[in-house]
Amino acid sequence: MKTLTLAGVASLALLAACNNNGDSARQNANEAVNATQDAASGVVGQTSAATMGANTVDGFVTGLATGNMYESEAAKVAEAKSKNADVRALAAMITKDHTAAGEKLAALAPTAAPNVAIPTTLDERRKGLIDNLNAATPGDFDKVYLEQQVAAHNETLTLLNGFSDKTDAPALAGLARELISTVTTHRDRAQALLDAMK
Repeated sequence: MKTLTLAGVASLALLAACNNNGDSARQNANEAVNATQDAASGVVGQTSAATMGANTVDGFVTGLATGNMYESEAAKVAEAKSKNADVRALAAMITKDHTAAGEKLAALAPTAAPNVAIPTTLDERRKGLIDNLNAATPGDFDKVYLEQQVAAHNETLTLLNGFSDKTDAPALAGLARELISTVTTHRDRAQALLDAMK
């Protein structure tokens, strides 16, 4: 009877191990897909910022507003999920600075871009980034967040630098110039924290 009980316990343990490996394999596959989506999003974002965003008032306003919303939303997730005090401090700085940038854009837009509606919801690409951030495991969360932030801030810098000399929209070009330093600080801090993890 003891042998039968031990065999049953061993079988259950083996079955549990198999199930865990299946979950881990599925989770690893999902993480790989999410990382690929995040990387592709960075490329798409850079291209969009360099073309439409940096060259049209509509593209600039839409790109800046959507970027602010995404970075603020991602920061909220990081403040809630990260166990790293430095990552949470970066998220708090991003929340504060991007909220201020959004307020400045909202104040300028009615006169500087009267025919442009400021978006109030995230686009599908950035919703996907937030979904991937929420899906990150506790062990991978900080890396996923920081990689997303480096890419997002590089995208915003491309947008700001590209629009900063637009003479047909001087108020918005001035805002672009004003924000470059802050966005560079965020990007550099995220990169430094990411480098420290390696």
